[in-house]
Amino acid sequence: MDAALTRSQFVRWRAAIFAIFLASGLSIATWASRVPGIKQALDLDNAQVGLILLGMGVASIIGISTGPAVMARTGARRGMLLTMLTFAAGIVLVGLGANVFSSVPVVLIGMALFGFGNGSVDVMMNVEATAIEQQMGRTILPVFHAFFSFGTVIGAGIGALAAQLAFDVATHATVMGVLIAAIAVACYLQVPVREAALDPEGHEKPPFRERMHTALEAWREPRTYLLGTVMLGMSFAEGGANDWIALGTEQGHGFTEGTGALALAVFSIGMTTVRLFGGPLVDRFGRVAVLRILAVTAASGILLFILAPTFPLVLVGAALWGVGASLGFPLGMSAAADDPAKAAARVSAAATIGYVAFLGGPPVLGIISEHIGLLNTLFILVALVVLSGLFSGAARPLRDDEKIAANGAREG
Repeated sequence: MDAALTRSQFVRWRAAIFAIFLASGLSIATWASRVPGIKQALDLDNAQVGLILLGMGVASIIGISTGPAVMARTGARRGMLLTMLTFAAGIVLVGLGANVFSSVPVVLIGMALFGFGNGSVDVMMNVEATAIEQQMGRTILPVFHAFFSFGTVIGAGIGALAAQLAFDVATHATVMGVLIAAIAVACYLQVPVREAALDPEGHEKPPFRERMHTALEAWREPRTYLLGTVMLGMSFAEGGANDWIALGTEQGHGFTEGTGALALAVFSIGMTTVRLFGGPLVDRFGRVAVLRILAVTAASGILLFILAPTFPLVLVGAALWGVGASLGFPLGMSAAADDPAKAAARVSAAATIGYVAFLGGPPVLGIISEHIGLLNTLFILVALVVLSGLFSGAARPLRDDEKIAANGAREG
């Protein structure tokens, strides 16, 4: 069993995981904010940029899928350090590929490291965050995801400033990569060694084959797919908004230039606000009830966004859309980690389903929209969100006897 942490140790652990979420968001915004600079430096067309994005997306899915294997080998504490250093190195390599080597293959390699590291650390940081949530006895995982959003906002701001001051991508990316590496080392020193997280120091772990069996076992459990369905619908809604809400506002509805950015900002504010302050509602009414209410809210918001005749109603729809889509992913993560003995495997499996939707969904919507129009395509999101609400019963917390029975079946 893990030794009890002092109050100071627990606070430092929680702060470290907050910082890791923020660093992940910071890294993603660093790349995203400099896409125009990279495109210009390498003289890329949109199809080539799409290829680079596809490479990152595939690497991210591989990182998420293999996260439990990394954790089984290294433990969460050391695994988070190694994977953060991996995506920090990837960011630096992207910058060097753009301005020093002027090489698309170098940028692709950097994006692969960046995607793999971020995907893998995503599993482990969520396992750590859910362990903190369980020790606190109240819902706090959405706040961790809000810190990821803070990281994207800060990273985008730094990126915009760097571009305004005419810093090339290599300089900007190198500075950010070194900063993230420093955060990784500082957080490693504050994260406690935990047997439940398979950390090797001071603990005798089961054989690697047994740990890998546990990591893969979640894919044979029906609850994994039910939780994945909950997260899939909300991930489609979140990813679809990030990529298409601005275009839907301006080209779909025909409103003036700049209104799309405002609609996206309203969506993001709604989502971040609920992630910051929605935890007490989950603790009072339960995951299932909150997920169902939010599914209705998201579906109503998307419908209003599609059908609204005026711009103010479009903004109301965007706000409801953001509020409704806010907690599906983090609450799915919380539910996947209900049993600490299987937390890494279940978080990885559920996250893989959610991230496939998040990364792959928007391009699919784009293809469909070429045939039926963008606003009509968004009705697909309504159906998926409704499906997510219908399956939200899977997020009911496991009882102690269910955990014991599941672990007994596994050991048998």
